[in-house]
Formats: sequence, C-alpha cells, structure tokens
Amino acid sequence: MCLIRRWLRAPLEKDGKLIKRRKGVPQGSPISPLLSNIILHELDTEMERLGLRFVRYADDFSIYCKTKSEARKAGNQVYIYLRNKLKLPINRKKSGIRRPVHFQILGFGFVPIYQKGVKGKYQLVVTRKSWKSFKTKLKDITRKTKPMSFDERIEKLKEIQRGWLNAFKYANIKGKLEELDGWIRNRLRYCIWHNWKKPEKIRRSLIRLGVDLDHAYAWSRTRMGGCPPAGGSKPHTRYHNNQRPLTKTRLCVFKRNV
Repeated sequence: MCLIRRWLRAPLEKDGKLIKRRKGVPQGSPISPLLSNIILHELDTEMERLGLRFVRYADDFSIYCKTKSEARKAGNQVYIYLRNKLKLPINRKKSGIRRPVHFQILGFGFVPIYQKGVKGKYQLVVTRKSWKSFKTKLKDITRKTKPMSFDERIEKLKEIQRGWLNAFKYANIKGKLEELDGWIRNRLRYCIWHNWKKPEKIRRSLIRLGVDLDHAYAWSRTRMGGCPPAGGSKPHTRYHNNQRPLTKTRLCVFKRNV
C-alpha cells in the first residue's frame, strides 16, 4: 500500500517545475488499469446481476441493449450505482447512448451486416487508426534500407502479425488481410532485389530462379529501379502467371483462417 500511495502521489512536472498531485492517476501508467480492475470488479458483478451484456477494459466499458428504452434504464442503474455505491464520477462528455456504428472500443468498430433478411445486426471491424498503426509497423520492417536479413524480417513479421491477429481475430478482416498479403510480398521482393545490388548479380539470380535469359538481362538492366520488376510491372505479372516467384519459397505471412 505504501508503494501504491507513493506512485499515486508522484509529482507532476510542468514548465520545469514539480507540482504536487492530489487526485487522479498518472496517464499511461501500468498502475492505472490495475487499480481500475480492482475497483470496478464490483461493477462487473452488479451488471452481471442485472443481466446486462457489456464489455469493460480498465475504466472504459460499454453496455449493449436492443432498444433505446433498455439503454436508458441500464444507463441510469449503472450511473446510480457508480455514484452512490462506489463514489466514482462519470465523464458525461464521453458517455451517452449511441448506435453501434457511432461507437468504437479497444480498436474495434461496428458496421451493419448487409444480408437479405438480416436487420438490426452488426459485425466487428478494425478501426482505421488500429489498421494504420498495424500497417506502419509492417512497413518499417519491410523497408529496403533497414539493416536486417531476410530471415530476420520474416520472423519479425510473424511476431507482429501473430499478436495482432490474436487481438482482432473476431473482426471481419479477411479481405483486408488478402490485400495486405500481396502488399507485403511486393515489399519483400523489393528487399531481395535491393540486396542483390549489382545488375550482373541480379541477372544471375533471376536465371537461377528460372527466368529466361532475355527477361533476366532486361530486368537486371532496367532504369526504373527495383520497385516495378518486384511489384507492379508487366514483366512481373508475366512472372507470376508462370508461377515463378522471385523467392525460392512462396511467402504467405498472413496465411490464417479468419
């Protein structure tokens, strides 16, 4: 308890000066979700007793109801319980009754299910912010100038995608992953092309991988750089139609049933 008290009373630094802290928890501190889970465990028990369907992480929680009247009733019950029983304030600006399409939580969003005969049902999707953050991490690993071997890149990609997919496996992301898989393959091929460096080594490497002599020479001497041959040019399209990838083994970083 003494250590927790010291952590909570740690002073704030503002304009080079230390200011005493009398209330609140340091933002970004690992103790914040820990204390929230301890205090709000009673709230979880109360909402289960009321038969509410909810999701909570630390001090953020959402309750799901079928009708607006049910949502008002549940909101009033939870508000009274937090105010009278737990003595906790509620952020009125961030709280309220919303439709699922206007709500996001823990990187998830909601969109209607567009099927004939289906009405009032929604499916989980990944928010733009979470998807952009994920793609930025992958882009950094597959940067051609990053000092890293090809095997190291693959291992790093596996680590990131494994954790990300486990977190968002319930969202409808199959189409996005298929598109992302092609984007990753192109960047990895460009990394291999960049590591070959000299035109003669590029030519020999392409021949060793099964490219005919004429195309191997033409692609190794191109002035467009390595991006078009590795990613989106006509020779590359022909290369894939013949099922001859630039790598010796087919890469499928995101091969997973979702």
